[in-house]
Amino acid sequence: MARLLRIAAASAVTAAAAAALTGCGLQPASSYVPAAAPAAITAHHPKPGPPVVVTSKQFTEQLILGKMGVLAAKAAGYPVTDLTNVPGSVPVRRLMVSGGANMTWTYTGTAWLTYLGHRRGIPNPQQQYRAVRDADRANGLTWLPVSRENNTYAIAVRKSFAKRTGISKLSQITDVPPDQRTFCLDSEFNSRSDGFTPMLRHYGIPRDSRAGVPRGSVHIFDIGAIYAATAKGNQCNFGEVFATDGRIASLGLVVLKDDKRFFPSYNLSPVLSTDLLKTYPGLRAVYEKVAAKLTNDVMIELNRQVDVDGREPANVAFDWMVREGLISRP
Repeated sequence: MARLLRIAAASAVTAAAAAALTGCGLQPASSYVPAAAPAAITAHHPKPGPPVVVTSKQFTEQLILGKMGVLAAKAAGYPVTDLTNVPGSVPVRRLMVSGGANMTWTYTGTAWLTYLGHRRGIPNPQQQYRAVRDADRANGLTWLPVSRENNTYAIAVRKSFAKRTGISKLSQITDVPPDQRTFCLDSEFNSRSDGFTPMLRHYGIPRDSRAGVPRGSVHIFDIGAIYAATAKGNQCNFGEVFATDGRIASLGLVVLKDDKRFFPSYNLSPVLSTDLLKTYPGLRAVYEKVAAKLTNDVMIELNRQVDVDGREPANVAFDWMVREGLISRP
């Protein structure tokens, strides 16, 4: 009976995620991925069992990583269900905890602060990873070794704005005239515990105050629109960005230094259901091989190919995995 209830709950969460996609006017990511053959990721010939259900959030990097997760499992011979492009961190987490999905890529900072409810990040990246890994065992999740990628949040400005105002670090926001302290954020960053308001508080900058960030100076955008809005400067001079986003350089933006070290490390790791790994222990080696090759420079380039060149995330993931010798063309 407990198993039936768990399956029913997982199905309900999956349906809710699909409904959320429709309600936001978004479509689920295409289930298309190119056909992939083994290479460094070898064929495992697993016994018949449940599918590897890969999920991801909806922004570019997560879509690319989600497709890597799908391609890696398929190349190794596992049954796969593509459940990528879920809007927001919390719905993805619910899918993973409920059993509606069993493989994703997660950032240590997101897990520690948003999922596990801690107020502050751990400064040392490895200590942060170990703390998250150990805490999530109770949730039936296994964190594989962390990658070198650190996709932390950041605040960026136009190069011309930085030059004109002399701003290069977050503590200098108050050096800018009050009417020019305008921000473009996405709704999640605006409300999360490691987001905008706590960042301002950390730097001693009051929100909704002329002494800090005046009322009405914060504009909410979809995450993909923030970069262009910040580059144009019509509605905001400061924009929330991800450190590995390929649009930062291509749009002439510069990242302000987090000189008081507010943002925690957001190192990336493959996270799988512990039950799934018991069924398919070979998946550990599959995803460890992919994670070992991921760095900030790698993801900046892959993200650029999608966001600037307009390529399909599945093709970007596939071509990179082939070049790295992880998979091969059939």
